[in-house]
Amino acid sequence: MIHSYAGLVPRGIRIAVIAGAALVVALIVAIAVAVLAPTGSTTPTPSPSTTPSASATPTPRPTPTPTPSFNKALYSLDDASSLWVVVNKTRPLNPVNYAPAHAALNLPGGGQMRPEAAAALQKMFADYQAQTGDHFTVVSPYRSYNTQVSVYNGWVAKLGKAQADRQSARPGYSEHQTGLAVDVNTAVSQSFGATAPGTWIAANSWQYGFIVRYPDGLEPVTGYEYEPWHLRFIGPELATEMHTTGIKTLEQFFGLPDAPDYLN
Repeated sequence: MIHSYAGLVPRGIRIAVIAGAALVVALIVAIAVAVLAPTGSTTPTPSPSTTPSASATPTPRPTPTPTPSFNKALYSLDDASSLWVVVNKTRPLNPVNYAPAHAALNLPGGGQMRPEAAAALQKMFADYQAQTGDHFTVVSPYRSYNTQVSVYNGWVAKLGKAQADRQSARPGYSEHQTGLAVDVNTAVSQSFGATAPGTWIAANSWQYGFIVRYPDGLEPVTGYEYEPWHLRFIGPELATEMHTTGIKTLEQFFGLPDAPDYLN
């Protein structure tokens, strides 16, 4: 038989024991809650790192295409039929009796020149007349070898050989024989260069492919006195290049020796 001790413990003591036990349990629960609960301090959410912006790459500038250098070897300087043939006192035509193909000039004064030179001269004459109301006159365009014999001998008879050689070419040495040269308005007076037609020619003839072949002050280079009326057709490309560079003679442009006198 089992006896119960509940009846042996006073009731007040039992109540005190139960209350104490309840207090202990409550304390344990409180401690557990305090330990296990989040502390309240939140872990900061890391802000996304900012990727540094790439420095702007400058747009590359296009490399300028270099202007091609002028081709001085485009045409022969020796071939009598070449557009760039250089004829002077040390460079006779080969053959000396060379005769080009030529076309009639439909201009005041008439005559003949090589077709490309004739077309350019007619255009220049027409533009000059349209701009000024005045007109040019052809004095002496193409001359054959035989014609040059007569012209040169005439100057020798009039002026003597030394002076004739300063202003008239010997046969076989004349630019007129190439069909690329022409005298306009006058063939005797250097004062033509100071007239309105003369200054127009000096300023504008390059646009049509011509140059004043015997410039003022360059007789030691060309071998001839200043002739503001004597034009030589070399084509617009070469005429433009000489105008742009300021080089006045074919001898200087092509690096040829000066030709002040005949070799014999």
